[in-house]
Parts: sequence; structure tokens; C-alpha cells
Amino acid sequence: MGAPRVSVSLDKPGRWRVARRMVLRRALVAVPLLLAVSAVVFLLGAASPFDPVYQYYGTRIFTAAEADIARTRAELGLDKPIWSQYGDWLGNVLGGDWGTSRSFGQPVSEVVAQRLPWTLLLAGTGLAVAVVLALTLGVVSAWRQGGWIDRFTVTLAHSLEGLPTFLLGLGAIAVFAVALPLLPAGGVSDATGASGAGSTVRHLVLPALVLGVAQLPWLILTVRQQLLVALADDHVTAARSRGLPERTVVLRHGLPVALLPFVTTVGTRLPELVTGVVLVEEVFSWPGVAGAMVRAGLNVDFPLLVALTLLATAAVPAGNLCADIAVLLIDPRASADG
Repeated sequence: MGAPRVSVSLDKPGRWRVARRMVLRRALVAVPLLLAVSAVVFLLGAASPFDPVYQYYGTRIFTAAEADIARTRAELGLDKPIWSQYGDWLGNVLGGDWGTSRSFGQPVSEVVAQRLPWTLLLAGTGLAVAVVLALTLGVVSAWRQGGWIDRFTVTLAHSLEGLPTFLLGLGAIAVFAVALPLLPAGGVSDATGASGAGSTVRHLVLPALVLGVAQLPWLILTVRQQLLVALADDHVTAARSRGLPERTVVLRHGLPVALLPFVTTVGTRLPELVTGVVLVEEVFSWPGVAGAMVRAGLNVDFPLLVALTLLATAAVPAGNLCADIAVLLIDPRASADG
């Protein structure tokens, strides 16, 4: 879902109306997409060699009677054909019941409600770190093109492109939590069990930095390239000819033009951000949805696994939609097409 197509100029109320229509159209597309994803998850579950009943019983499966196993299978609805199971699940979801997680022994909605805020906190902070660093380094790099800062920034961006997120996280722990014990290595509370806003912030710094740095390469290069193009535009040349300071030319005339493709790039990076959050949460033992997803996969916990998969899937079109709306509201020439 790319950026909105350039079209006629719209006033502010007109842009808000177009944004509402865009939200409606994207929602109509998202519904069949989420249905298809949920169906695929159930089909993959049916093809899986793992039996949820065995995971449910654990080691007790070796001493359980066949009648008890059969009764448990019937109570869990696993004795029905897969499409019947899917139909039952879909009917319950439409009624507001996402089922019960076999891994946690809680309703799926409770598991998600407990863990999702932690994931949103980490993802939001990491994205903010990435945006601030990318804008700062990208602008300075384009402003001082050819200088040592530009060479360092471009080299850094290309070096980070091929560095796996989990390896970056392990390296950060080795440096900042082991060699230089400045920050905690994981979790959200101190070893003494103390918790609170201060403890959360201290534990958030390292994973948020790792997540932000992992997203930097494409964002930095986008800002730098688009700003270089903008600085060559006629309106920027005209601003320089009027004797305006270079700082004003770059920040007030060049940067606003470069921001539009940058916002679009941020939206298209949402799938990578979702993947990065999962890896960072596992490396730093962050109590978000990633740990629940891994546990649900290992225990063949279909109700929780489907819910978390749909949540991750919905984050991608939601991010693209937010980016397109931002471009629409920033640039009055944009329309809702695309």
C-alpha cells in the first residue's frame, strides 16, 4: 500500500473527509485478509504433527487412560473436522469470546490485555528512537555531503543492513550490561523485585535502543537521499539566491519536501518493526506478546496463536494506513487513491 497519489489540492476539511473514506476502504480490505490469515493458521495447525492433547497433558499423557484422553479431546473440540473447529472459533470470536489459552490457563483476551501494553511501549519507543536518529543523522549527512559525518553515516547504515536484530541485542547486552554494567540485561524489574516507572525506564532503554538502531539503515538513507534531491529543487535554489541562511534553506525549504517519502518509508517498515519487536522481546526477556507467541507455538495453543497472529497481521495495514493518512494531511496535493 503505497503513498497516496498526487492529485488536486484539498482544503483541510476536505482532507479529513478523504482520510475517513480511506479508513473505511482499508477496513473493508482488511476484514477478508484477516479471515484468510486465521483460516491458514487453522489449516497449518491441522497439518502440524503436534497433538494439542499431548501438550495439554504433558508427561501425564503416559499414564492417562484412553477414555480420559478421548473425553479431553472432545471437551477441547479437537475431535471435530478442522473446518468445524474453525467455524466454532469464528462464531465465538464474533460473539466476543476469543477462547481460553491452554498455555496460560486464562482467557485469550486477558493474556493479550496483560502483554500488549508492554509490546506497544517497546515498539513505540523503539520507533521514536529510530525516527529521531534517522532524521538527525540523515539531515546532517545530506547537509554536509562528502564530509566525514556523511561518510560515517552512510557506512554505518550499510553496515547495519546485514546485522541480525538478535545479534545486535546480544552485542548490546555484552557491552552495556556485562562489560560496562550500565543498564539491565533484561526484564522490567530489578533483581530485588523492585518495580515502578523508574525501573521500567531503566529496563526499557537498552531494548528500545536496539530496536531503534535495527530500523535505522533504510530510514537514514531515505532521509539523506530525499533531502539531497530536495536541495537541488528550483525553490531551494531560489531561497539560496535570496540570501537566506543555509540552516533555514535546509530545515524550512528542503526538509519538508523530504519528509513525505520518509513518512511513507516508516509505514512500509512496519512488518520489519513487528519482526524486530518479537526478536528483541525474546533477547531481553521483555514481557510482551512475543513470549506468549513462542509459548503458544510450542504448546500448540491455537486460540492464543491465532489471536496473536491476527494482531501482528493487523499491525501492518494499520501502519501503512497511518503513514498514508499522515502524508495526506501533511501534503494537500495528495488524494486517497492507492
